[in-house]
Amino acid sequence: MGLLDRLAPRKNEPDVPPSPSAAEDPVFATKALRKFLTTLTSHDSPVLLDLGPVVGSNVSFFGEQLGCKIFVEDIFADLDRHVRENKLEALPEFLKKRFPQESGTVDGILCWDVIDYMDKASAQELAKELTRLLRPEGALLGFFGSTPRPDVRYTKYIIVDEVNLKHRHYAAARGRQSVLLNRDIIRLFSGLRVSDSFLLQNNLREILFRKPA
Repeated sequence: MGLLDRLAPRKNEPDVPPSPSAAEDPVFATKALRKFLTTLTSHDSPVLLDLGPVVGSNVSFFGEQLGCKIFVEDIFADLDRHVRENKLEALPEFLKKRFPQESGTVDGILCWDVIDYMDKASAQELAKELTRLLRPEGALLGFFGSTPRPDVRYTKYIIVDEVNLKHRHYAAARGRQSVLLNRDIIRLFSGLRVSDSFLLQNNLREILFRKPA
């Protein structure tokens, strides 16, 4: 299934409501995005997997920067649906079969902060599947909260440029779960190695993983 298929809305899934005013969305620095891009520029027509909701400007950005093929798989929407249908216990098994891509066929993965909203079993299954999908020397960029956040909302990350991201919040059926320590994150992605790690002023941790050759 190609990018255009991914852009089509799915049945029985709520649309992501836009922010009242995009101009009000806060902008924060990112230290890992440029490094993530650098890992992909060495590939001709790299394959990119985005786990967040569709952001048209992000698709354009990566297309212009990398000339890549992009698959958008909105795992936030999957999580939301399982919460609303009271089927969270089925999420790990769902994730096992969620991705149609063959093993070792993806050069880069934008995981964003979806792991923060998952229970341990679901997070483990997702991490296992993402590791399977990555090519050797492929890169995965993940965001992780370092402090508890009481409100229930997701964040849509909109790329401004290589060093800035706009954060647009939207309604969620589930809040962040327990804050993961660095050792827990590393253990979760045990098949990958940490290439770079940054703690930003907004208390967001950016971790860039690479898959060993």
